[in-house]
Amino acid sequence: MKKIILSFMVIGALLAFYPINSNATTPVVPTTIVAENPAEAARAKTLLLRLDEIKAMDKSSLKSSEKRVLRKEVREIKQELKTMGSGVYVSVGAVLIIILLLILLL
Repeated sequence: MKKIILSFMVIGALLAFYPINSNATTPVVPTTIVAENPAEAARAKTLLLRLDEIKAMDKSSLKSSEKRVLRKEVREIKQELKTMGSGVYVSVGAVLIIILLLILLL
């Protein structure tokens, strides 16, 4: 009897930590960036337009060196857009901990 209960506990623990991948993806659409001054807003808009141009390009006729330059440009644009958006990011784990603390304290 103990072996059966132990085996069910092991199976339950293994299933609880089994990673499940979801293939349901949605297309990523560039969002607008809220900037404090108009110069940053204009720069962000031009960067987003450039990203859209690069995505719309036919890259099959390009050489590998040209593709590499485009990839590098895309990385730089994304990095610059990331630094422009000075938001506060909170992870899911932090939100759960905050909610648990609020429930325990209230």
